Amino acid sequence: MFHWLPCGPLRLPFREAARGKDPGQSRRSSECRYNGRMRPCFQWRLRRSELELGRRTLIMGVLNVTPDSFSDGGAFLDLPRALARALEMLAEGADVIDIGGESTRPGAATEVSAAVGQAAASPGAAVSAAQELERVLPVIQELRRVAPAAVLSIDTYKSEVARAAVEAGVEIVNDVTGLRGDARMPSTVAELACGVVLMHTRGRPEEWRTLPPMGAAIVELVGRELGAWALAALAAGVARERLMLDPGFGFGKNFEENYPLLARFDELHRLGFPLLAATSRKSFIVRTVSRDGQAVPPEGRLYGTLATVTAAILRGAHMVRVHDVAAAREAAAVADEILKAEE
Repeated sequence: MFHWLPCGPLRLPFREAARGKDPGQSRRSSECRYNGRMRPCFQWRLRRSELELGRRTLIMGVLNVTPDSFSDGGAFLDLPRALARALEMLAEGADVIDIGGESTRPGAATEVSAAVGQAAASPGAAVSAAQELERVLPVIQELRRVAPAAVLSIDTYKSEVARAAVEAGVEIVNDVTGLRGDARMPSTVAELACGVVLMHTRGRPEEWRTLPPMGAAIVELVGRELGAWALAALAAGVARERLMLDPGFGFGKNFEENYPLLARFDELHRLGFPLLAATSRKSFIVRTVSRDGQAVPPEGRLYGTLATVTAAILRGAHMVRVHDVAAAREAAAVADEILKAEE
């Protein structure tokens, strides 16, 4: 069971709580008090281990073994460089290494459909499960050999990839579609008994630039849909203590929508699950920090990223997913001290 300490009077989550039950019901922790006002404590059960969430912010390091990811596509496509980068992030303090073999940048062709439980080919050259596995499995296998204690995550929405990765040693499946992009994914992760990050996505990557704007109403939509998708995961057999939620910054959200989502991030605690914030190098940061109309390249978005990381932690994020682990680790340490001071 999750251990958690609610932030004041417990409010039921958005409209999904209308069924009369609190989806976050679990045993309260009497041990995690210092930041209970903003961040509950949980024991997140993974495939073979557990992670304590809430006492400090955990860091998930990004490792893209792709030729076309928005931030570092091609930089770690070959095994030696991918392995070196993973070990570097572990040395810098990463608690989890999240390995991805397919880009889901804006405009990317994918095999995922926006409809629940359906999979369909999108226009363009989508990455097949076989291609994805060819990229990620050697990295997973080598990391298991040289760093057996490392906690590894696979960033995929394909059940075939998730199964092979977990069987190779991964402990977490990070699904950007919220288990909705592959009809077999919910039952697969339930059977694998691994940790699951259930992320909110609005539409498919190739549709994001044309989605109608929602403004601040995006917060209610994200909360409502994440609540429904979490309940669907539980109904499919995924254990509650294995779930973490991610509101999906940048995934079908425009500039006017990402900042309200960040400012009201703490409202997602109503859902009763641990929370991940993945804002690193996202395009909404560019519009804020650009000078004289010149776009800032991904590697130049560090300071803006650290501002969003800090804001998310102060709003109750349990883990942050970042490219720049060392810098984020320092920012998280300071933010955690602020949370301690609010006791």
